[in-house]
Amino acid sequence: MPDFEAVVGLEVHLHLKTKSKMFCGCDADYFGDPPNTHTCPVCLGLPGVLPVVNAQAVEYGILFGLALNCQIAPWTQFHRKSYYYPDMPKNYQISQYDLPIAAHGYLEVEGQRVRIKRVHLEEDAAKSTHPEGAPYSLIDLNRAGSPLIEMVTEPDIRTPEQARIFLSHIRSIAQTLGVSDANPEEGKMRADVNVSVRRVGEPLGTKVEIKNLNSFRSVARALEYEIRRQQEILRSGRRVEQATLGFDEAAGKTYVMRLKEGEADYRYFPDPDLPPIVVDEAWLARLKAAMPELPAQKYARYVEAGVRPYDAEILAYNPSLARFFDQTLACYRGNPQTVANLLNADVAGYLNERQMEVQETALTPEHLAALAGLFERREITNRVLSQLLPEVMEGADPLKLVEERGLRAVADEGALRPLVERVVAANPKVVEQVKGGNLKAANALLGPIMKETKGTAKADVVKKMLGEMLGVEL
Repeated sequence: MPDFEAVVGLEVHLHLKTKSKMFCGCDADYFGDPPNTHTCPVCLGLPGVLPVVNAQAVEYGILFGLALNCQIAPWTQFHRKSYYYPDMPKNYQISQYDLPIAAHGYLEVEGQRVRIKRVHLEEDAAKSTHPEGAPYSLIDLNRAGSPLIEMVTEPDIRTPEQARIFLSHIRSIAQTLGVSDANPEEGKMRADVNVSVRRVGEPLGTKVEIKNLNSFRSVARALEYEIRRQQEILRSGRRVEQATLGFDEAAGKTYVMRLKEGEADYRYFPDPDLPPIVVDEAWLARLKAAMPELPAQKYARYVEAGVRPYDAEILAYNPSLARFFDQTLACYRGNPQTVANLLNADVAGYLNERQMEVQETALTPEHLAALAGLFERREITNRVLSQLLPEVMEGADPLKLVEERGLRAVADEGALRPLVERVVAANPKVVEQVKGGNLKAANALLGPIMKETKGTAKADVVKKMLGEMLGVEL
């Protein structure tokens, strides 16, 4: 509705890619393992234990903050955040409150700046499951104490699609830095959404929080529904009630989980077992020097090299494709757009069909460069490229395949003329249709020619010859 606008802020949790948990030595890679097998007295919250800060997690937090143009705190500390949920063994969470590791940053999304309020470190809760129909719940403590980054934006997002793109960029940054796999399907990236609706030009409305959305599509769908719901409430003259909501994936609707807690309910206070962390200039300089090229920088570099902006964005924000693209360009002397086309269309289609990443295949940068060169020099046709791609993805050398099978493109009219004449003579009815103005019927002549030449005949040359023979322009 044009007289209303949504105001959206995001809270994103990233599971950090450290070997151990946030405050103990338990293995943090518990995904797929039996429940309650990655625990110790510290992450179980037993009396008398002392937590120790994971130094790698702190560095990951600083790197992530730098990538989001944040100010890094020279002095920071951990707090205890008290709440009583079944999946929090200690009945408090070690988190950060008024002195986060990083704050006041921003991320450019489609030409608009989304401000980053804060980036802080904390430990994760355990995981509860609720068997259908059972009078009990089950708890898996493997996740308890796992290292997390929580990133909070300012309410600068206005549409569900902008929220989806923002999250995809955050995932790409985390993967590029190597701080997190950021895989929503494995729970390694989770998002909570704060959303309110107001009439354009009016103050902020009452916000609600939608918790534990586990995919970018869920974020967009939940926002679409909740924005409509709040618009209808306001249009009818009622007030939106502040609450914490869940999202029913099957029904596509939000539902009330509980009334929203206030900050005072958490009773934050500095954790007495953990000393403050001082980030000195030498430490910060070392981390800045270790920063890899970020997706936005890759995008600018690709566009400058001649790649279309649309293709450059797809590549730059897909770390595995970007890495492979760069490796291919290092051994390719042609137009980078040709390689970009192959990766974003042919290779991406192959990967999507098999649910794979490019590094999981036997494709090499050298073979992709060779395939791109053959196509760019018009030594093979598009049809031959499509025929060769599955074998090249499985490790075959495209140059050898073309030579062994005689698949180089044929553009010699003298070599093609006997075949074209024979096909024309064998299809008089089709010829009459073409001469009568049905130019699409010429495809029935083109097909047999391409089949007999195994796709090596250049289609534009064959069409030109057919047009000349039949007295039409194809």
